[in-house]
Amino acid sequence: MPKFTRRDFLKTSCCTAAGVAATSFSRFGLMNAYAQGTDYKALVCIFLFGGNDANNMIIPYDKAGYMNYQSLRANLALPQNQLLPIQPKSQSTPFAFHPNFPQMQTLFNNGQLAAVVNTGNIAQPTTRAQYLAGQVPIPVNLFSHADQQNQMQTDTLNYTFAPTVGWGGLVADQIQAVYGSGNFPILVSLGGINVFAEGLVAKPLQTSGDPTLSLSGFSGSPADNARLNAFQSLLTFEDGLTLVQAANTTTSTAIQNAQNLATALASGTRLKTVFPKSPLGTQLQEVAQIIQVRAALGLPRQIFFVSSGGFDTHGAQIPTQGRLLLDLNESMNAFYQATIELQIPQQVTAFTMSDFARTFQPDSTDGSDHAWGSHQLIMGGAVSGGDFYGTFPTLALGVQDDATNQGRWIPTTSLDQYGATLAQWFGVPTANLPSVFPHLNNFPAGLLGFLPGGAKARI
Repeated sequence: MPKFTRRDFLKTSCCTAAGVAATSFSRFGLMNAYAQGTDYKALVCIFLFGGNDANNMIIPYDKAGYMNYQSLRANLALPQNQLLPIQPKSQSTPFAFHPNFPQMQTLFNNGQLAAVVNTGNIAQPTTRAQYLAGQVPIPVNLFSHADQQNQMQTDTLNYTFAPTVGWGGLVADQIQAVYGSGNFPILVSLGGINVFAEGLVAKPLQTSGDPTLSLSGFSGSPADNARLNAFQSLLTFEDGLTLVQAANTTTSTAIQNAQNLATALASGTRLKTVFPKSPLGTQLQEVAQIIQVRAALGLPRQIFFVSSGGFDTHGAQIPTQGRLLLDLNESMNAFYQATIELQIPQQVTAFTMSDFARTFQPDSTDGSDHAWGSHQLIMGGAVSGGDFYGTFPTLALGVQDDATNQGRWIPTTSLDQYGATLAQWFGVPTANLPSVFPHLNNFPAGLLGFLPGGAKARI
């Protein structure tokens, strides 16, 4: 099958929309199915900015594996008696979670949490020998925070200018062509402005605060209302300047989105689930509240982006990461419990991403350096949990999985496989996946199987 380019996407979307309109499974039918609660799905991306040290998030727990870990990690090794054991279904030896992951351990053991191991930015299967010889394409500025954050969010690995469209946005484009966008964006970022949520067609609501407050300083008094009305009138004034009109349209749309969301949230009820008061916990609580009023927003599909920072642990790694992982554990668990309260755990899937992992070998300041392949978590009622997907790296320096002799694991599972498995569950047709994930055809293993519809699929 020939590869789709991102430029082909618009033609694909138009054809998809026309085909849907011509069938009995029309947009009206889809919306009816959604209204009955049978077709809603949400993806929630949790981005861990700074490069999470996945080597201390998931740890070998058998005697030989732990002793090897303890020897090589030295002062970064966590005591074995503090670790939280797990037994992945596909593994012959036990592993363990970080001590601050008790709720994640429970969700894993109960089958609502899985891990994709040693995944990252690669364009094709890559060996150490190929990497060292320069025989395969390598992501631009590998080990750079800004570039690897961009590449994880866009799945574009080589560029002169940073891409302006993310894979979350392209997934939304595919879905919007079928479902429409109701009166509110399919994409919502509560973690600030990012490229992940930018599509060619679908445009996000992006905020790092209360998403219902697009403008401040208007209290609702007669004088403030008059000022607001005057401001909105200026936004509709035709001055003939294209750039000004485009900016005015963007501002007007943002104001309208905030008003629509405020109206919808007013129709909801306060969730009983208690969330941490941290920035990540607050963001996930807001996501849950928006999901609660999905019917008022008219959306059968939604994609969210939230984030947590501080994972760039060059020093004081053990206490810093411990605090951050405890917050991640409590915030993700609260969010899952909220989906149970909303009676939709099967319809919401949350997943983590990060710039990269960190070197297995410690640095000289009780921390670790920038690395490459990492482990990511997937959580939800539809997840085939209690297992690892992909190939766990060989934890040894200077051998097959190590790019630089310091424990920088060459990914054995691609971001394309990870994202495409999520996207297919979300509703992107298999044939359209390469238009979002351009390297997918390079990986014979195909999709990963941690969600329904993705098991052992080939493109």
